[in-house]
Amino acid sequence: MAAQILVMPGQVLSEDVLPVPRKSSTPLKLGPGLRYTPPSTITTTLAGPLCIDRKKNAVWVENNSGRYIPQTNDVIIATVHHSSTDFYHCSITPHTTFAQLPQLAFEGATKKTRPQLSSGGLIYARVVAASKHLDPEIACYNPSTGKSEGLGELKGGMVFDISLGMARRLLLSKQKEEGKLVILEDLAEQVAFEVAIGRNGKVWINANGVKETLLVGKALQTTDEEVLNVDEQKKLSRKLLRQS
Repeated sequence: MAAQILVMPGQVLSEDVLPVPRKSSTPLKLGPGLRYTPPSTITTTLAGPLCIDRKKNAVWVENNSGRYIPQTNDVIIATVHHSSTDFYHCSITPHTTFAQLPQLAFEGATKKTRPQLSSGGLIYARVVAASKHLDPEIACYNPSTGKSEGLGELKGGMVFDISLGMARRLLLSKQKEEGKLVILEDLAEQVAFEVAIGRNGKVWINANGVKETLLVGKALQTTDEEVLNVDEQKKLSRKLLRQS
């Protein structure tokens, strides 16, 4: 991952700071904090470090303290608020409008087999449409494959709040190398648990018991809040496991 440049809202990015793909057919991926205006203008909408991933040909603005803004393809953890004839209306954050989840947007769902979600239920979903003019739309399956790919209703467990930056690091394919995170890997050697990370600053953890679930949640939040490096994360893991 390349060095970061500090940007302010309203800046127009010059071409020399954008990643150059190895293959000309690879599209540039814009993440949170950026807006594209045809034919070729990219403007920042948030203040923070400009992050560039040249391998993935992606660029975004990191903003830990800001509100989460839904972006297409983000995976998020949402809470079902209420339902209507064809949709579940879900809360992504307290500051955004309800996201619409079609009741058939699940793997293999039909009118007879679709999940019956209750108010307060948790779902792991992907943002399939996002616009400042419309409510976000989410789905619990990949429309191109028809498979859930890990998305769907989250049963049991607990949800913990983390920063947007921590969520992004946890979602990296190589947490240790790219995100400098080893806390989950270390804990998993001693504690069995499931985890789902939402780009909206939510993480769901489900272990064998409440005590173990709280331990993993505390470890993640402490790593996030105290900005622990790899060695400090290993020390924290050993400390929490001794205390458990």
